[in-house]
Amino acid sequence: MKLKEQIEKYIPYNEQEESDKELMLEYIDIFEDVLTRKNRMCHFTASNWIVNKERTKVLMIYHNIYKSWAWTGGHTDGNSDLLYVAIKEAEEETGLDNLKLLSDGIYGLQILTVDSHIKRGKFVSSHLHLDCCFLFEADEKDELRIKEDENSAVKWIDIDKVTKITNEEKMKPIYKKLNSKLKNII
Repeated sequence: MKLKEQIEKYIPYNEQEESDKELMLEYIDIFEDVLTRKNRMCHFTASNWIVNKERTKVLMIYHNIYKSWAWTGGHTDGNSDLLYVAIKEAEEETGLDNLKLLSDGIYGLQILTVDSHIKRGKFVSSHLHLDCCFLFEADEKDELRIKEDENSAVKWIDIDKVTKITNEEKMKPIYKKLNSKLKNII
């Protein structure tokens, strides 16, 4: 299924998702390069909400650029298969290779602001990430590893402490939403 169709099919969880879904569909129609970083205004990313089997913990990384605990994920770099991108990013950033998809397609939609920063010695202007999040389960006992060029730690965080441990205020409502949705799946 094409990305636009996946987003059209997605049923928003709240007002934020409803508004962001509408904008994502507009951006897909407006921009030809919305899947690549060549679009310096906005581009798609795929992220992951990785929970343990008991749904009591979330796997997070300490992100080097944002200097905060965060979910895993990354840029699509031209790939319209966001599920593939999400899995690839989770494996690269955590070392896990045995993820079980729990959501039927996209689990969460959000448009995120990204402040200007330096990445690999190059200035990156402020822009938007058009993010599609996927829900996975992983085994807490599986070995974890960091991806040194992106993160400096990987660990399981108690699900009730996720919004307390992140330094990114803008992410707290997103993480809270994802946890709230999870309670409907358990």
